Amino acid sequence: MSSILLAGSLESFIQLLGALVIFVFVIVLVYFTTKWMGGIQKKRSYNKNLRIIETIGLGNNKMVSIVEAGEVYLVVAIGKEEVHLLAQLTRDQLKDFSFEQTENKSSTESFAEIMEKLKDKLPKKQDRNE
Repeated sequence: MSSILLAGSLESFIQLLGALVIFVFVIVLVYFTTKWMGGIQKKRSYNKNLRIIETIGLGNNKMVSIVEAGEVYLVVAIGKEEVHLLAQLTRDQLKDFSFEQTENKSSTESFAEIMEKLKDKLPKKQDRNE
């Protein structure tokens, strides 16, 4: 009787290990596929003359964006099926220039660096003994 239970337990353990191996394989596959797709998207979205500076959503399928076209800044309203020019801005009319700093930064920031920044922003866990 105990040999049957032992065989059943061993079989269950092997099934568990098999499921874990498959799970790890899928996670690794997803990681590399995401990294590969991100590289493709990055190459597609790299433009020298056009860049979206800032976007704010106004509702369902509606947003306002500031687009840099050369040295001109355009404010456009984007709807589900239409785009309207709202205004043309000069560089002096913009308040925040942080988009220029991100452009100059290395675009190959590692996942570990991103997680480290996120960890610094999270609240610290308090000691229970205090």
